[in-house]
Amino acid sequence: MVRGGAGARPGGAVLGGVRRTPQRTAVLETLGRCREFVSAQELHALLAGDGSAVGLTTVYRALRALDRAGLVDVVRDETGERLYLRRPTDEHRHYLICRRCGRSQPVDARDVEAWAERLGETTGFAELEHTLELSGVCRPCRRPTGATPTTGATPNDAADAGR
Repeated sequence: MVRGGAGARPGGAVLGGVRRTPQRTAVLETLGRCREFVSAQELHALLAGDGSAVGLTTVYRALRALDRAGLVDVVRDETGERLYLRRPTDEHRHYLICRRCGRSQPVDARDVEAWAERLGETTGFAELEHTLELSGVCRPCRRPTGATPTTGATPNDAADAGR
């Protein structure tokens, strides 16, 4: 189920069906500058760094409202902490999250959404919602210890090649 809609963007009185407040706007704009998922505490630190006086409790409340409105994507890290990223489209998304570095990559969710819809039909459930957490270890984090990012070779490989 896709909740809310991201049709109302900054500039109107409503953000995806929730009342627009200066705090929610600041949270959403700051979150929009993030390239990876961030925790509420990290987002609060970014806001404070920008000179915003938005308190941590307000950040949590704003994120909860923005989540209900469908304006942010939410995943949980290995400890269960919620991490947030501004949703770039109106569509519900799923992500692969690297357990080592936290890098996120959106995945084509059509199969998941079709499966959830079929499951609702076969079980007789309506208004089905789902949460799907996909995590693994990304390619850069799988490189051998000491490998260089561009070649994947270790310093010992270079020494061995010269012998």
